[in-house]
Amino acid sequence: MMEAEPKRTLAYLCPACGQSVAVERTAFQLAASANELPCPCGKSALRVELEGVRARLTVPCLFCGTEHTVTCPAEALLNERVLAFSCAASGLDCCYVGEEGPVFAALKRLEEAADKLDPGNRGAGTFLDELVMHEVLSELREIAQRDGVSCTCGSHQWKLQVNYSSIDLFCAQCGGAMRIPAATASDIDDICCKTKLLIRGGEAQ
Repeated sequence: MMEAEPKRTLAYLCPACGQSVAVERTAFQLAASANELPCPCGKSALRVELEGVRARLTVPCLFCGTEHTVTCPAEALLNERVLAFSCAASGLDCCYVGEEGPVFAALKRLEEAADKLDPGNRGAGTFLDELVMHEVLSELREIAQRDGVSCTCGSHQWKLQVNYSSIDLFCAQCGGAMRIPAATASDIDDICCKTKLLIRGGEAQ
């Protein structure tokens, strides 16, 4: 009996019509040639090309209305449980690649965040949702007061960067990074149930 070929789900939100676009491709289809995955409205398309050990994606961005070109290891594109690619201007994700379940769960949360975007006023506020950001920062402060933020390299020293819809933590020692979403009620629920945060950086010596 032949083994079923692993499938990858690719998803994004169309900046033209706002609907979710999700398609399934086998690893072979992705590796064989460049893939263009258009929205049914015909006004946007996600493009994926595998170039040796790197994968290049051209991603339509709902937040800024332009396309982002991002690269990642081809192996990660074909094997990781879920990969998220973000808009640098907003911190909002704009594309997911991975297993069907995790991709659709992430897409649902992105839809919740996108519902809060005012089409005529994108990016005008300091944060996508002031209340959510305030709550997530407050929870993060409590975790930090208990010395609950650490890195896989063993360091407990870290820096913080607050974005439009997320918070980035950086290890002061090895530069490892961790992104905490801060856009929807689900993001508050997520951080409320955490007592510790572990940044994935270097390995402890």
